[in-house]
Amino acid sequence: MSGEVSGCLPRRAVAADIPEIVRVVNLAYRVEDFFIRGDRTDAADIGARLERPGARILVVDGDLAGSLAAAVYLEHRADRVWFGLLSVDPPRQGSGLARLLIDAVEADARAAAVPLVEIDVVDLRTELPAFYARLGYVQVGERPFPDPHKLRRPAHMVVMQKALTQ
Repeated sequence: MSGEVSGCLPRRAVAADIPEIVRVVNLAYRVEDFFIRGDRTDAADIGARLERPGARILVVDGDLAGSLAAAVYLEHRADRVWFGLLSVDPPRQGSGLARLLIDAVEADARAAAVPLVEIDVVDLRTELPAFYARLGYVQVGERPFPDPHKLRRPAHMVVMQKALTQ
């Protein structure tokens, strides 16, 4: 992939992007309402993520000034780059923006000579492991759901990794 989708390039988020990141993430994660209570994130959470050492949020600007079309959180963790909150504004879903951001996460890991990229996907989102498998990710384990108080029904996280070639 060239790194562009319809002229879009990922960029590092700044504090002014927080309201739009919250909007895009919460709209994108509405598909999880069948097992999650409440919003996926809020301004305090996104602000804290932006301040974490070794972490950043990449965003793709929307068509209107100040709007965002997509976002992803990534964090360097020892021998891997972990990513999450991959979100595309619902009207833009299916346009290649998720893949664009995943490519950017993998490029970030390669640039830092980190050999693994990792994501946790909730087991109740049965379409996600197949999506990531098509991109070269394999299931390597499971973890407890991080916010069990938000669950409407039992769930756990499926850990998937991709080994990168330099």
